Amino acid sequence: MAKKNKTNKSVLKRIKRTATGKLKHGICGKRHLNAHFNAKQRRQLRGTATTTGAIVKKYLIAMGEY
Repeated sequence: MAKKNKTNKSVLKRIKRTATGKLKHGICGKRHLNAHFNAKQRRQLRGTATTTGAIVKKYLIAMGEY
């Protein structure tokens, strides 16, 4: 008997899928212990990053979209 995969809720909250199929997520390393970073490093931690390649399929299965 076939069984569906359960949706991984933690992945679903952290990652969003774009219209072109890439995965968008926040950048790590900006919560605390960043007082010693210079302004350029803190500025580059803003915004989001995208994930492409073979790992996308694994994330999509965890999100319940594949």
